[in-house]
Amino acid sequence: MSEQYGPRVLVVGNPDRIHVGAHLVAGARTLGCAVQLCDTSHAFAAPWPVARLNWWLRGHYPSRLRAFSAEVLELCRSWRPAVLLATGLAPLQRETLAAIGKLGVVRLNYLTDDPWNPALRAPWFLRGLAEYDLVCSPRRANLPDLERAGCRQVAYLPFAYNPATHFAEPPATPVERERLDCDLLFAGGADSDRLPVALALIRAGFKLALYGGYWDRHPVTRPFAHGHADPATMRKAAGGARVALCLVRRANRDGHVMRSYELPAMGACMLTEDTPEHRELFGAEGEATLYFCTTEMLLDKLRWLLANPAERTRLASAAHSRIVAGANTYADRLRAVLELTGLAIHSPQRAEATP
Repeated sequence: MSEQYGPRVLVVGNPDRIHVGAHLVAGARTLGCAVQLCDTSHAFAAPWPVARLNWWLRGHYPSRLRAFSAEVLELCRSWRPAVLLATGLAPLQRETLAAIGKLGVVRLNYLTDDPWNPALRAPWFLRGLAEYDLVCSPRRANLPDLERAGCRQVAYLPFAYNPATHFAEPPATPVERERLDCDLLFAGGADSDRLPVALALIRAGFKLALYGGYWDRHPVTRPFAHGHADPATMRKAAGGARVALCLVRRANRDGHVMRSYELPAMGACMLTEDTPEHRELFGAEGEATLYFCTTEMLLDKLRWLLANPAERTRLASAAHSRIVAGANTYADRLRAVLELTGLAIHSPQRAEATP
């Protein structure tokens, strides 16, 4: 059994390896915290017609909201964590959060999505938002909204990467290299504002690899759609692509996204949407990435990168160095959150092993 240096942390999130909940659990273990995870997918378990009705007609309502909230409260009573760290629109009732607070548990939310995004807006979640002791958002655009919603403490906390998951692993065989070869990789859903970008790239003759949901629903993008990728597939895909595209999610009011950290950690050369947050992360144009504001700029800079392989290698190396040397792991983010709440790690952070 490993020695414990930090407080007990109860994470309420998704345990899948691509989600922040799983990354925070790994980060907590790196810091020497005892950690448990409550799987938020259990709150949505219901027969298909009931789940659909609750999602679409009741404001994304979790079918087992009360039962799941009660399970989390009972675990807080029995295990006595110092911290409850909920991710995103966590399925916890306001009354449950209040009861957890009375136990002396510090209640935190790492708000991975914008709750005012029309596609995600959930009145039941907004009712409980002010019960959290600290709400951290990876987007500056909604910090004023959180303050107006009555949140007692609000902080900007960027996304990060998980060294055990996000590392360079290029295709290992000629068959893999041929299968994953492409001009441009994009990983993310087929949002309405992203579709015109993909169409322009295809019409310009570029070879795309599109990972994520709904790309197969459009006839033009369907031949380039590869579905959802697990971490191992994404590492190899990033290594097989000449360039990786980093787009923010407009409906989420993002200034950066999870891929802003994950792609450079996996060794990709990035073409990055120009935002203040991306400039903070990667520096001026040409230091570690190239930026674009319009589709025309994207096409022109992609052509230039494809014609200059040495520059692709240099940019990928520079971006990788900025991420891995910059205290950008989820353990770093968790340490920062604990410090904001007055909870400390009592030993120097242990080294995080990268395979």
